[in-house]
Amino acid sequence: MTIDGESIRTPRLVLRPWSIEDAPQALRIFGDESVTRWLSPAMTRVSTQESMAQLIESWLEAPPLGPAGRWAVTRAADDRLLGGVAVLPLPPGRADLEVGWQLDPAAWGLGYAAEAGHAVAHHAFEAGADELFAVVRPRNTRGARTATSIGMEWVGETEKYYDLRLQVYRLRKGELDAPRLPGA
Repeated sequence: MTIDGESIRTPRLVLRPWSIEDAPQALRIFGDESVTRWLSPAMTRVSTQESMAQLIESWLEAPPLGPAGRWAVTRAADDRLLGGVAVLPLPPGRADLEVGWQLDPAAWGLGYAAEAGHAVAHHAFEAGADELFAVVRPRNTRGARTATSIGMEWVGETEKYYDLRLQVYRLRKGELDAPRLPGA
């Protein structure tokens, strides 16, 4: 993994800043109910290209806060937009940082979400974060698998975030890339 200015490169991906020109391809992802059903209330389904462009514009206007940020996830081989990954403060207190990912269903099951999440975890820890969380709805088994693939541990359930009962996964700085014993 390399960080080149505002972009992060992995063996298969380039995580780069969003662009308004991404709106048509981003709508394919953020307009898909199978993706956005897991994002509400933090984000709802986007229905038009104009709305998607406005949303991307709002992401670009938000000032960067330390390790927090949003990146477009593109495939390095052909620059195809696969989705997005973010490190953002969790409501209500905004003290905890969440890593989140949203991918085109055509890219599910190929390890891209875990690869992107792992890369932004490195970025966040290098920028000063001590721990990251992923919050996953109980029936979102794909999201839970991705969190554990990044190296996160399940720490329980809470209603602290988004006023929903959510599964919480945590990754501490010293645990990233640490070898794990089978069954541990």
